[in-house]
Formats: sequence, C-alpha cells, structure tokens
Amino acid sequence: MTRNSRSTGGTPRAAALPVAVWAATRAVLLLCVLKVLVVPGSDVTGDVSVIYQGWSDVLKTGTFPRDDVAWQYPPGAALALLSPALLPFLGYPHAFFVLLLAVDAAVLVQFLRAARRPGNRRAGAWAWIAGVALLGPTAYARYDLMVTAVAVAALFAAARRPRVAGALIACGTLLKVWPALLLCGAAVRGGQARALWWSAAVCTAALTVCCVAAAPGALGFLTAQRGRGTEVESLGALVFHVARHFGWSGHVLLNYGSMEFVGPLVPQVSAAALALSCAAFGWLLLWRVRARALTATLCADAAFTAVLLFTTTSRVISPQYLLWLVGLAAVCLTVRAGRQGLPAVLVLLATGVTFLEFPPGFAHVVASDGTGLTVLLLRNGLLVAACLLACRRLWRATAARPPGHRRDGRSAATAAAVSSVRP
Repeated sequence: MTRNSRSTGGTPRAAALPVAVWAATRAVLLLCVLKVLVVPGSDVTGDVSVIYQGWSDVLKTGTFPRDDVAWQYPPGAALALLSPALLPFLGYPHAFFVLLLAVDAAVLVQFLRAARRPGNRRAGAWAWIAGVALLGPTAYARYDLMVTAVAVAALFAAARRPRVAGALIACGTLLKVWPALLLCGAAVRGGQARALWWSAAVCTAALTVCCVAAAPGALGFLTAQRGRGTEVESLGALVFHVARHFGWSGHVLLNYGSMEFVGPLVPQVSAAALALSCAAFGWLLLWRVRARALTATLCADAAFTAVLLFTTTSRVISPQYLLWLVGLAAVCLTVRAGRQGLPAVLVLLATGVTFLEFPPGFAHVVASDGTGLTVLLLRNGLLVAACLLACRRLWRATAARPPGHRRDGRSAATAAAVSSVRP
C-alpha cells in the first residue's frame, strides 16, 4: 500500500468505518419513518402516505394535479412520486423509504469512490453521513434526497464528462429547479464548458417538451406559487415572530401546503425576500464577470454558494432544503483544495438545529414562543453566516489571478487536480 492510498482512504478497509456508521444511522432513520421509534412532534411521514401517494394516483391517470394548490413542482417530480411502483410488493410509503435508502447508499458510494482520487479525501463522505442523519426522519420523508443525489453526480461528472454532467443538471432541474444553479460555476469558455452548457440546455428543452406532450398541466408550477407568503421557518419570518410579542395582529395559517404568516406587512416582507434573492443573483453575476482564477474546485464551490444564497433568502425554508446544502457541502469537502470548509461545517450545524426545530420543536415555532424563536434565530443565523463566508471565500479565491497561473487561468497544481472531482 502506498502512502498516497493511505492518505486518501482509497482501500476497502478504509471505507469500512464510514459504511458501518452509515448503516447504523440509516437503520435508525428507517425505524423512525416506520414509526418503530417515535420522534416527538409532527408526523413527518404524512407527506408520503397521504400527499405523495395521492399525487401518484392522480399522475397515473395521465395528468398533473393541477387543482391542488400544494402542487408546486416541475414535471420531472412525477417520476420521483411514481417511483415506488418499481416495488409493487411493498405499500407506497414502504417502497418510497426503501428507494430513498438505495439512493442514499448510491450517494455514499460516489463520495467513497471520489475519495480514492489524488487530492481528495473522505471528509465529503463523512459530511454526507452526518448531514442526512442530523436532519432526522425528514430526510427519508421527502423526495429531495433523490434530487440531491442527481446534483452530486453532476458535480462529480463535470470535470471529465461535461455532457453527462449537463444531462444530469437538466434532469435535476426538471425534478426540482434548484440544480440549474450548478451552472453558476461552469466556465463559459472552452470546449468542455460549451459541451456542459449545450448538454444542459438541449436536455432540459427535450425533457420539457416530452413532459408537456405526455400530460396536461406540466408547466403549471411556473405560476403555482405566486400567492405564497412568508413561511414560518424562513429568514423573513423572524420579523413576525418578534412582532407577535409586540402586538402584531397577524396569525399563522396553513397555506400552499406549509405554515405561513398572514396579516399586515406580510406582502412587504415577502417582496423584500424576493429582492434579496435578486440581489444574490446580481452578486453571482458580478462575481462571474469578475472571476479570473478558474480553479479546480470552482464548479462545486460556486454551486454550493449559489444554492446557499437562494435557500437562505427564500420566502420558504423547509427542513428538507438542508439536504441540498448538505450534498453540495459534502462535494466541496471532498476536495482538499476546496475553499468552503467552514461554510460547509456551518451548514452541517444548521442541519442539526433544523432537526430541533422540526419536528420536535415545530409547535414552539408556530407559537413564536421563546424556544421556537431561539431555535430559528440560531438556525437562520448559521445560514446567514455561512452565506457571508461562502461569498467572501469564493470572491477571494477567483477575483484575482494568482502568480504562476497559466494563460487558461489554472495553475499547474490545480490543473492536475481537475480530474479528481469525479467518482
């Protein structure tokens, strides 16, 4: 065994410990969603057994659930919701949980394979193991884990298989839109860059046409959330959580499938959240124009930063959204040369706090009491801190051309490491 193989953890024996820890933590998650172990608070499996299964029944009739205000997903989501039919010998919820377990295992395999490449490490695998476990049973009670798996695969494929990466980004976008942000870090010049962009564009267009032709209502998601307000777990919601202690006359209402604030100033705060998202997009555009040093970790670091910004500034921060950040943070941690280590750790901490907020502490959040307000302040504060650090590190890593860089923008060291970001 060489020194390099020991340092990268590339042997089967080195992978035994993370696999064992993964198996133990996932066994606990399965026991939770199967209700053998009871987690205090709301039943997180209701979305699977009631909402997802109901949508699946509608989709089987050849149409999207256009009359359901809670349906806010792009057409590719239909495949995720229909996937339990692959295991007809199990009931819908049990089949869904088993499929998520298989997808989770596939993501772990990607991280362990990536750790065997020069310049990589197993930190990404450990981050994935810990992040999913920290979120609790919610991780297995939503289809976001499937979307994250596609995004992780796209980032690992970007360096050597740009066309595959583009196709995966297209699939992820049709599943839940946000994987389109993975293009933020893709270079706009060069043969590989053009292959990735064209692959993503062509596949997205082709898949969209297929979905529109397959069933009516495929594009209804584009206008489905126009009437959404400020969800109780979002950054903007902190305004109303505090205001309720000073006589604010609004209240919390189940709206568009989530608990939202309704009352005075809610439209203004929702508009402010949208303005923040636009400002985040403007910053990303400015960074992309000013970026000079195109490093080996640019694609993953930029994707992580972009998704982090848009998640934090959104009017809605559902607990499962943290899975997106965990997956991208784990990819950043896989490469030793990555610059997003501390923001990634902050995201993992925020994921653990999110479990305290939902499901055990959700009643406190809805009531805006001291416990709920403290947990939300901590979770959202960690996300804001991660945003600021991620932006600062991304800007400093790429805004100036370091000495020794080649004319294509890469140093000899980073050029050699480009191929490492793949399974």
